[in-house]
Amino acid sequence: MDLSNPYIQAALQFLAIFITFNVVLMIVAYTVLAERRILGFIQGRLGPNRVGPGGVLQPFADLLKFIFKEEIVPDKSTRFVYFLAPLIAVTAAMMTLIVYPFGPRVTLPYFGQVELVIARFDIALLYVLAVTSIGVYGIALAGWASNSKYSLMGGLRSSAQMISYELSLGLSLVGVILMSGTLDLYEIVEQQSGWYGFKWNIFPQFIGFVVYLTSAIAETNRVPFDLPEAETELVAGFHTEYSALKFALFFMAEYINMFTVSVLATTLFLGGWNVPGLALLFSPGSIPFAVFSVIGFFVKVFFFLFLYIWLRGTLPRFRFDQLMSFGWKFLLPVALLNVVLTATLVWLGVL
Repeated sequence: MDLSNPYIQAALQFLAIFITFNVVLMIVAYTVLAERRILGFIQGRLGPNRVGPGGVLQPFADLLKFIFKEEIVPDKSTRFVYFLAPLIAVTAAMMTLIVYPFGPRVTLPYFGQVELVIARFDIALLYVLAVTSIGVYGIALAGWASNSKYSLMGGLRSSAQMISYELSLGLSLVGVILMSGTLDLYEIVEQQSGWYGFKWNIFPQFIGFVVYLTSAIAETNRVPFDLPEAETELVAGFHTEYSALKFALFFMAEYINMFTVSVLATTLFLGGWNVPGLALLFSPGSIPFAVFSVIGFFVKVFFFLFLYIWLRGTLPRFRFDQLMSFGWKFLLPVALLNVVLTATLVWLGVL
């Protein structure tokens, strides 16, 4: 097959986008089910187990429920912005999926060498940070356009929280950039393939990893940083006035953001697709090597998703002033300290 043909390239990219988006949406659907079952176990109950064997069809039942629920639109809302906000949130969440490398190069019959990434370019990490920061607009606009005090308060909280933790999150990644010398996510993963696939960035960048993980949990509005949708204070925060499919879009955006944050953590700190010792068993570039690498990649991602759920079932919510103080007075100085330490060690030639 002539892969240099632009029409064939476009068709293959559309196919890759279609497969990636559908796989991610299925992972998101079953992450919700896993969360409900795991939280049930933590709280000494069963969780959903009636729809299908062991509850495996529950996500599809939830989807039908969202589709057939009544659409309620507040009378005094700003209609255009009200409808636009959930679309901004879910679009910004999904746009980053095109740059994440899910596996190594693999040699396929008729196709030759194929990289398991939809779009590879030099500033992929910068693209991810830029696009994910747009997601807050959906939340802030939803809070404002709903014409509800609860929604507005949730939107304002989310804006303040994301501005605070976005800075720490960005700085936590500077250490990896200084070590790698590139913003290309594929290249960053390839540089972690040394020591037979165990040269992960988490070892020299453990401080950066902890700062990133904490900031990412705050960015995705999850416990213990879920102040924008604090049920005990703000009913449901910025999506109080949303129902049916519009609420489902916000719901999807939150879990897609959880997935993409986990993918970025895996890519930058846990070696991406690199599985320790796999190169000793299979030849790099072969199909078995690629298959086990992709499996290893998703095992790491699922570990982070499980950590999200575990924290939700374990930790209490911060007070809002504590949340802001923690971001500005602790995380930001630690992130800056990590940048200074990493820059010094790189300059000395240690890293």
